[in-house]
Amino acid sequence: MAKATTKNKKKLVIVESPAKAKTIEKYLGRTYHVIASKGHVRDLPKSQMGVDFENNYQPKYISIRGKGPTIKELRQEAKKAKEVYLAADPDREGEAIAWHVSHILDLPADAKNRVTFNEVTKDAVKEAFKHPRTIDMDTVNAQQARRILDRIVGYSLSPILWAKVKKGLSAGRVQSIALKLVIDREAEIKAFKPEEYWTIDSEFKKGRKAFPASFYGVDGKKTALNNNDDVQKVLAKIDNKGEFVVENVTNKTRQKKPQAPFTTSTLQQEANKRLGYRTRRTMNIAQQLYEGISLGKEGTVGLITYMRTDSKRVSAVAQKEASEFLHEHFGPEYAAKNPSHFKNQEGAQDAHEAIRPTSVYRTPASLKDKLTTEQYRLYNLIWSRFLANEMTPAVYDTVRLDLTQNGVTFRSTGSQMKFPGFTKVYDSGKEKNQELPELTAGETVKMSKNDNKQHFTTPPARYTEASLVKALEENGVGRPSTYAPTIDTIQKRYYVRLDGRAIVPTELGEIVSALVNKFFPDIVNIDFTAQLETDLDKVEVGKKDWVKVVDEYWKPFKKELDKADSEIEKIQIKDEPAGIDCDVCGAPMVIKMGKYGKFYACSRFPDCRNTKPIVKKLGVKCPLCKKGEVVEKKSRKNRKFYGCDRYPECEFVSWDEPIGRDCPNDGHFLVQKRSKKGSYVVCPNGDYKEEPQEDNN
Repeated sequence: MAKATTKNKKKLVIVESPAKAKTIEKYLGRTYHVIASKGHVRDLPKSQMGVDFENNYQPKYISIRGKGPTIKELRQEAKKAKEVYLAADPDREGEAIAWHVSHILDLPADAKNRVTFNEVTKDAVKEAFKHPRTIDMDTVNAQQARRILDRIVGYSLSPILWAKVKKGLSAGRVQSIALKLVIDREAEIKAFKPEEYWTIDSEFKKGRKAFPASFYGVDGKKTALNNNDDVQKVLAKIDNKGEFVVENVTNKTRQKKPQAPFTTSTLQQEANKRLGYRTRRTMNIAQQLYEGISLGKEGTVGLITYMRTDSKRVSAVAQKEASEFLHEHFGPEYAAKNPSHFKNQEGAQDAHEAIRPTSVYRTPASLKDKLTTEQYRLYNLIWSRFLANEMTPAVYDTVRLDLTQNGVTFRSTGSQMKFPGFTKVYDSGKEKNQELPELTAGETVKMSKNDNKQHFTTPPARYTEASLVKALEENGVGRPSTYAPTIDTIQKRYYVRLDGRAIVPTELGEIVSALVNKFFPDIVNIDFTAQLETDLDKVEVGKKDWVKVVDEYWKPFKKELDKADSEIEKIQIKDEPAGIDCDVCGAPMVIKMGKYGKFYACSRFPDCRNTKPIVKKLGVKCPLCKKGEVVEKKSRKNRKFYGCDRYPECEFVSWDEPIGRDCPNDGHFLVQKRSKKGSYVVCPNGDYKEEPQEDNN
């Protein structure tokens, strides 16, 4: 067979993922061949530090184990190609991947072969290939510095944790701060002392029209009700059967503006709150939408722009398209007269646009049969948020009434939507219409009901994945690409666990965090770490040398390491008596701390290796076999579920907690579900539902 001539050779394009490769090859046509590196091809070795401290922290990169066939394919295809283009994702990690691929293919350092695009659409990809550039070594060095620092911290701390606490432990730079935030919040909750306060909520009537009002104050001043005595003093001043005078009537028009389009952080937060998606799940689905979805005759199309971004900026082209869409489908009154502009978070890189649909004309409804349920729900969230951002504010008519008697004031506020604006597409928060009767100053009304209640202030809420991402971002810790893996890591190491959506520190996490806090204060110093992120940003734009950044971090850390190695005493995690005997040898069982939490083990280990999981009994008979008891269990992904303690003889399982009662309609067992409003009882097999009860925990 004759060799291919230069004229017949194809141009080779290398991306990270096979899905992205298929999409781009369709756009570029027959003269291009697109293949995937399937992520990184080189990294620091797992068996050693891989950093030369005597030679300006030079990294020792090796081919990643298992990547041999991929590297061989890349080299073979590169030899046959007319030209080679590197089209990894448009961020630090993507630039580093392109650099590593360039190295293994021995491509010229000054070759203009790097291509980036913010969206995987035909026009964007073709335009990007008209402007190839050289690999940006400042961006590569920023990523190298992060990788080297994370390796130094991880591989220096882990041996100390192994020696002083237990084998298998590890600690990281950003993860240590995330863990500290969770533990500090738990300490706040434990130290919290509730304070008593009271409210007086009443109902008033003007003719037949009833409306609510709440106690405001005495003698025109806002007054706190700290105890029942305060309440009784107020009630003694008023005559329930007497008339209240309408003192003030304040009418206003209020606007509610749309929120900014999504950044990585806000997308993770909203997907967690609205859809119940974990951060890792959100990013996986977003990656699919970015890389491309098959739309039938239209082919494979990237539906959203790049999903790792801290920018709220939107291109003028996208804003113009959104305006045209709104004029066509909603009317000119819904389209913002001037494009929206939002201020970025301090320290934002602003390398890419906000997350938005690549075309607003691809409505969620038009794509529903082309997407999985998860893809549809996330795309709908992104599309709606972006379109709302280009719409007019919602307008509300508001009224405030002050009702007085004997110097006691009750206040009532009403609100009615005058114009829906952006809420037609995206409801950014529940706002109920509260219609009040038309009243003027000097008129009188009567109190028809009065209800005084005791309350107590509540402690701060535990972090959820959404609120932890927000805290990391607000403190300048990490960057868009790090939030999901950081939270994922502290869960996998069992330093924290999920209780519903709440993140709760484990005993193991508290031990590790206390040790790191005491001996490595810089690692958990939020300001210090935020400054490091700023320094890495400076490396990326060529304003700081990466070696200097690593050196400034390593030298004080080395002193802490030397001190810790000599001063940290061995921490004994003692076994607790379990109060039961081993069903294999009869010896007492103990409670041990393992990688995934506590478990029962025989005290004669290693002579007897019998172990059992620790399960929480609910005191409810199994609805299936009627013999066993329902216990709380954890799935492999650490999700809570319920099963029979006679498993495998009885295979009863339920994601929701059985309560030991049957449905009055069909006899099916009832379960308890939880929501933001509280817990409620429901029949999984029908329409039966009991009213929510306020959660006390």
